[in-house]
Amino acid sequence: MTKFFFTAAAAVLTFAAPAAFAGDRTFTHEGVTYTYSVTNKDKAQVLEGKTSEGGEFRLSVQNGWVDGYVNSTRVSFRAPKEKAPSQVAAR
Repeated sequence: MTKFFFTAAAAVLTFAAPAAFAGDRTFTHEGVTYTYSVTNKDKAQVLEGKTSEGGEFRLSVQNGWVDGYVNSTRVSFRAPKEKAPSQVAAR
């Protein structure tokens, strides 16, 4: 559970940008593959998916907070701050 909780936080950090691409997204962390979709509902982004180990999750990102369920356990934590895009200066 704890391993998934931190991985879910990493997913939010990496993938909570506006959902520009339709369809499922996938990433692997510590040998576990996570497949999920991102949808916009009201003013929140919803990450919903499954793990290769059979776990399920549904996380809602809104107003700087992540709320949801991981394997039927309620979770809530502050969303990581978005990093500004890297900018390269040329002279």
